[in-house]
Amino acid sequence: MKTPAMLMTAFPASSVPFKLHFNINTTERPHTPTQAFGFGMTCFTLIFGAVSNLVALGILARLKHSRRQSKVSFWLLTVVLLLTDLGGHVILGAFALYMHICLYFKKQVWEPSKRLCDIFGASMVFFGLYPLFLGGAMAVERCVAITKPFIHDSKISLSRVRRVVALLFFIALIMAVLPLCAVGTYTTQNSGTWCFLPVHGPQSTADSILVLAFSCLGLTALILSLLCNILSGLALLQARMRTQSVITRSVGFLPRRTSSTSTSSLFCSLDVEMMAQLAAITVIFCICWSPFLIYIFWTQFHQSLIPATHEKDDFALLSVRMASWNQILDPWVYILLRRVVFYRVFSSFNTQRTAAAPK
Repeated sequence: MKTPAMLMTAFPASSVPFKLHFNINTTERPHTPTQAFGFGMTCFTLIFGAVSNLVALGILARLKHSRRQSKVSFWLLTVVLLLTDLGGHVILGAFALYMHICLYFKKQVWEPSKRLCDIFGASMVFFGLYPLFLGGAMAVERCVAITKPFIHDSKISLSRVRRVVALLFFIALIMAVLPLCAVGTYTTQNSGTWCFLPVHGPQSTADSILVLAFSCLGLTALILSLLCNILSGLALLQARMRTQSVITRSVGFLPRRTSSTSTSSLFCSLDVEMMAQLAAITVIFCICWSPFLIYIFWTQFHQSLIPATHEKDDFALLSVRMASWNQILDPWVYILLRRVVFYRVFSSFNTQRTAAAPK
């Protein structure tokens, strides 16, 4: 009777069927440190991001009744943005965690099903575009409110803001579901832990158009946010300087403490709070999303210049991970950049400056 070792020597390696050869190699595949780190990091960011968004939503819910009517539209956009961040973070994190688990614990090469990849890719597109659209809408709303307050009060109502939110929702949704209707495709990307539109390699015309549309829409929203925030910041700064000069002239004969109190109230006003939050949100959007949006836009015109190595896939994975941190950092803007925090920091700074001043 022949032993298994005799049977293996009876056939050359080239004649062994691929399936048998594949299983022998993969049953003893060890887990790499990169896989372990990715699995642990996914668990940490999923929990941390969900808690952060819930805390920020709790703060906004408590401040709802303190908002003036002219600020309700900005409050509504902020709540929708945080709800979108929470939903996107949990849904995308759950998909990524499931794929990490399959890669980490299975003893063979694992490929997600077509349906799973389609849903994951559609979620990536939707929860990527919709927050960018909301950030642009918030910037436009604040720009009109600061530079044209009468037009804002007469034209921008809560019902119109709701219609804009719904319109942006459907634009992002249509972009996401087009590949599900045979217009483009979603494919598994490098590392096997996420799905998206095909960025490199062979692409159909529909794939290329969708990738360009995704990057162009995202970059347009970022540029619009930057321009509106610059205009709003300049207008707000100019108004504050005029107000400060008037206050300085009118209270010049009063004690220094009164002047400091007036400056503190100006610095901690609601307009300054919202502009600081919006500016921080825009900076986070630009830092987190710009690498990925610019990269996929650039690759559509320079496919032949990209070397045939894994470096391009590694950069795409890194840029996607940077984009995922957008949903984690957004809520901390509303947790930290509040008037209460501004007032405490400013009061502490004034106290230290007064104590250090010569008597």
